[in-house]
Amino acid sequence: MIKLAVSGCQGRMGQGIVRLALKDKAFSLSALLELKDHPHVGKSAHKLTISADNAALKGCDVLIEFTTPSATIENLQACLDNSIKMVIGTTGLQPEQIEKIKSAAEHIPIVFASNMSVGVNILFKLTQITAEKTGTSYTINISEAHHVHKKDAPSGTAKSLAQIAEKASGTKVENIESIREGEIIGDHTVVFESGEDVITVSHHAKNRDIFAKGALAAAKFLDGKSKGLFNMQDVLGLK
Repeated sequence: MIKLAVSGCQGRMGQGIVRLALKDKAFSLSALLELKDHPHVGKSAHKLTISADNAALKGCDVLIEFTTPSATIENLQACLDNSIKMVIGTTGLQPEQIEKIKSAAEHIPIVFASNMSVGVNILFKLTQITAEKTGTSYTINISEAHHVHKKDAPSGTAKSLAQIAEKASGTKVENIESIREGEIIGDHTVVFESGEDVITVSHHAKNRDIFAKGALAAAKFLDGKSKGLFNMQDVLGLK
């Protein structure tokens, strides 16, 4: 049984991960973390005390992290110190913070992905295939829409789509449009256009469980791994 810790346990993603993990016999919920100023710190949930101290991670097998960039890097060090595997879905990380994750993966196994959804990772693969086949003959535009609470724009997923499309096609993505409206879970569309036709690949998230399920699949994937940096393409065998 995998001893699971969840950081950001009171957030939208964290609550979904906890709810699904409690139903999965592969997991034993072992630690719940939140930011220091969160009103639920010190309170009990699922027979555990919600903690702001990452010392609570000691003895856990894997931490699933959907929080802020600064909290993620703090918990990264705690995982390094305690040889704890990590699944990181935090977005908005700066290049120097990403480098710290890459360095840490030389010592512990980490799944780091801008989007944990199975469907979105299929979208990544479809974007790669389309970009390879269209090359420089098509212009590429991306649009993404999320809820008004999302702080980063463009989304990490849109940035990943752009990187995939540019690498595979050899052409620059012309524009990424970001929309923040209502309670949209997450919509992503990549449009390839030539003088003769338009190819559109897109994904629409109906609820957040798709991300939580992907994160738990990633945690299972890490079982038995000793070190290395992985993404959801690795988890799903899409490479």
